[in-house]
Amino acid sequence: MEINTAGYLENVRFIPSPNYDERPPGCDISLLVIHNISLPPNKFDGNSVIELFTNQLDPQAHPYFESLRDLRVSSHFFIRRDGEIIQFVPCMLRAWHAGVSNWQGKERCNDFSIGIELEGSDALPFEPIQYDQLIALTISLLKAYPITDIAGHADIAPTRKTDPGPYFDWGRYHRGFSSDDIHQHVQVGR
Repeated sequence: MEINTAGYLENVRFIPSPNYDERPPGCDISLLVIHNISLPPNKFDGNSVIELFTNQLDPQAHPYFESLRDLRVSSHFFIRRDGEIIQFVPCMLRAWHAGVSNWQGKERCNDFSIGIELEGSDALPFEPIQYDQLIALTISLLKAYPITDIAGHADIAPTRKTDPGPYFDWGRYHRGFSSDDIHQHVQVGR
């Protein structure tokens, strides 16, 4: 996997989201945020997440969707249960994935982070192929950007969020890197 100079992961499906804007001038990408998402909650079939990120989710298609009617969110990447990676926002732009957030005293984590959504929930384990793809994607991002920290959404918004959740195996994720893959100064999760 390789990230090109425009911030696109090569050889993956790109579905443009309208939910992005420019990063502040001079703002380096230094944080990777891992999330989980399923729509409706705990359901993994269909394209509801894609529809949410592209403002095409029908609020009448499921009772839960009404609560998302005016929500405008996106992520840079989405890793499906089968391992497919979809990109919604180029890395050089600011995706709207973190919301009200703070990391080590810096607010507005969207400004300096890349968001990766795993198709999953707080109630079920993730698939082995998702870890494999997440690790490969992370290695590509570490080679392309000066990332110093990797955190979960719950770490940057602890009073609002719980993802990637109790079933995300930080140890397995961390063990997927060799010393050559991850810089000594990168702090990974818990």
